[in-house]
Amino acid sequence: MRPIAILLYPGLQPLDVVGPNEVFAGANDAMESLGQRSERYQIDLFARTVEPVRGTSGLSLLPTKTFEQLDAEHIDTLIVPGGIGGRTNADPELLDSLTGWAARSRRIASVCTGTFLLASAGLCDDHRVTTHWAHAGTLARRFPAVTVDPDPIFINDGQLWTSAGVTAGIDLSLALVEADCGARVAQMVARHLVVYLRRPGGQSQFATPVWAEPTEVPAVRTACDLVHQHPERPWTVASLASRVGLSERHFTRVFRAEVGESPGRYLDRVRVEAARSILESESTGLDAIADRTGFGSAETLRRAFHRRLGISPAAYRRQLGAQP
Repeated sequence: MRPIAILLYPGLQPLDVVGPNEVFAGANDAMESLGQRSERYQIDLFARTVEPVRGTSGLSLLPTKTFEQLDAEHIDTLIVPGGIGGRTNADPELLDSLTGWAARSRRIASVCTGTFLLASAGLCDDHRVTTHWAHAGTLARRFPAVTVDPDPIFINDGQLWTSAGVTAGIDLSLALVEADCGARVAQMVARHLVVYLRRPGGQSQFATPVWAEPTEVPAVRTACDLVHQHPERPWTVASLASRVGLSERHFTRVFRAEVGESPGRYLDRVRVEAARSILESESTGLDAIADRTGFGSAETLRRAFHRRLGISPAAYRRQLGAQP
């Protein structure tokens, strides 16, 4: 058997637990139907006691083991779900236990903001990780020894696996099953769950626009406002600098200091978000969208979209947008 231990704690996100649980249980069924002789998964939900654990949505989950029972057992894969309880949990006893469980596990995985618990226990130091796009910035600020990449659906860095928000725990678990049992079993589970075995693009395609906080520097604020109000205009760094009365060099330096990226990258980001908004709400053709968002041509729009979101405009529209 391959023991899968999924941590439960008050304030977790139930889907972070239920999604992986269904993938591993489905893998057992798939291996059985295929007559495959790989080791089966033994799935346990564990908590401090065997009392039901209430999640953020009101759904309660029933542990099958306690912390003490887990301490005496072998762990193949330790899974830590996310939730507000994990982002704010500073329980030294739990963090100490996490370190011990991790040392006895073949691999460690977090779903969504479960990365915060692993990082708090020091298990993400000097590793590249991901988490829910909305909390990636906070994770990076709180744990400077951790390299946070907010776009991938999941990341494997040595013994450590981390995933993006909520349903990405299913993607991560499918990858773990594929590593253990092969692509045929993982594909069978994915088909049964009606999901992709490998989801196209990263989680940026699902993120809402998150612009920099309004700056107190008038020239930078004016430039940002101009770009947002008229993304279709043929802006360049030089033309924006001229509009706000600064030299191009000084404008670029001040803009980067205030916003955290160059004016050119910011302009590209605003235009991609404008195009994404049109794709979500209208059936307009790509050439017209490119004109309305300052890209000039559908090919330039495609390249920028793929560079930013890891997916083509057409594929994005099929998944999330208006039907042509």
